[in-house]
Amino acid sequence: MALTGCSWLFLSAAFLSAGAEISITPEPAQPAEGDNVTLTVHGLSGEVLAYNWYAGPTLSLTYLVASYIVSTGDETPGPAHTGREAVRPDGGLDIRGALPGHSGTYILQTLNRQLQTDVGYGHVQVYEILAQPVVTANNTALVERRDTLRLVCSSPSPAEVRWFFNGEALPIAIRLGQSPDGRVLTRHGVRREEAGAYQCEVWNPVSVSRSEPVNLTVYYGPERVAILQDSTTRTGCTIKLDFNTSLTLWCVSQSCPEPEYVWAFNGRALKNGQDHLNITSMTAAQEGTYTCIAKNPKTLLSGSASVVVKLSAAAVAMTIVPVPTRPMEGQDVTLTVQGYPKDLLVYAWYRGPASEPGRLLSQLPSGNWIAGPAHTGREVGFANCSLLVQKLNLTDAGRYTLKTVTLQGKTETLEVELQVARECVRGCIFSDRRSQSGALSPPGRGGKHRQRVDRRPQQT
Repeated sequence: MALTGCSWLFLSAAFLSAGAEISITPEPAQPAEGDNVTLTVHGLSGEVLAYNWYAGPTLSLTYLVASYIVSTGDETPGPAHTGREAVRPDGGLDIRGALPGHSGTYILQTLNRQLQTDVGYGHVQVYEILAQPVVTANNTALVERRDTLRLVCSSPSPAEVRWFFNGEALPIAIRLGQSPDGRVLTRHGVRREEAGAYQCEVWNPVSVSRSEPVNLTVYYGPERVAILQDSTTRTGCTIKLDFNTSLTLWCVSQSCPEPEYVWAFNGRALKNGQDHLNITSMTAAQEGTYTCIAKNPKTLLSGSASVVVKLSAAAVAMTIVPVPTRPMEGQDVTLTVQGYPKDLLVYAWYRGPASEPGRLLSQLPSGNWIAGPAHTGREVGFANCSLLVQKLNLTDAGRYTLKTVTLQGKTETLEVELQVARECVRGCIFSDRRSQSGALSPPGRGGKHRQRVDRRPQQT
């Protein structure tokens, strides 16, 4: 019996069987957009005369894809035919280049020689190749504990969403509120540890796509402001510094962004906008309290730290050493001072005790020295308090006194005894040895006496 499409549809409504055992499975089971899909039929029994395929939930002409007559191989497209479907002789349905719109329920209706019909149901899900999603933030620069973070993952697909933080899967903790569809993250009072790169990823069984990162900055601080010595050593409350030495103070804090710095000395602002402050050539005038103030222009918060810098109280014993130690008349000698005060204000040299008539010279902080009443024109003073006496004669022997005054007004007096040996003449080798080890001969004796003394051992 030959059947037309119209008569077949009419019969299908009259002889619908209630005991259908037909099943339908898609191949591949999870097709991607563009794949060729076959809806394979299982459980057919008896001789089938015709097939009807429906793409919809009910046997309605509206959902009819195609009708197929087995004996003739004639296929008649229905209203739901998209131009990609074709019925196979075994009852299967081929979909060429399937699209996500082909997803849904499919029904197969069969007609046998007894004019009885059976139906089978199947479902196919065609997964799209996902486009790259986009993450948007309400703001990418936020202030800690003050601002709210809101991230939105936008994608045209209804695919599943997961989030990534700095390249790692982001566990949605209690502090991060997530919308029911997973596409919105919200954080009230954002924290510094939440700064970093955020991405969202959409996925389905056949496709995965991840967004470009959105970098979030969280401003905080300054906190734990401190002053360090030489950038690494903690200073404590007080730093003691030797006179005329240098020091660098470093201001550090925990802050984002790097704070602006203001330094103050004894409460007076200094013209220094750096994170460090140099103290060179330490003097009493630089003693006091140094304060660093760190200001964050983003959080509008500030913090400070202070340290007291003082001159070291340690003093080195001052000594005077003649160089050479046993000078001879006619030679130069330097009364070399070791351990002189580093905070020196002025010094003076005297011949004999420290009295004005015996003053040889004095030197001021400017470096200039002033001759005193006892100056002979052969004495020169140096910045380290040493005294040079040139072209010695025997009358230069005796006591010399150094008097120093520091910036704090401390006065110290130190004496040294200078010995001057007679100049040797020809044939006085023994006398020369004696003169290098003994005390000075009495000054002012004449030439004859000097010749006599040179010919025999002398006391020096």
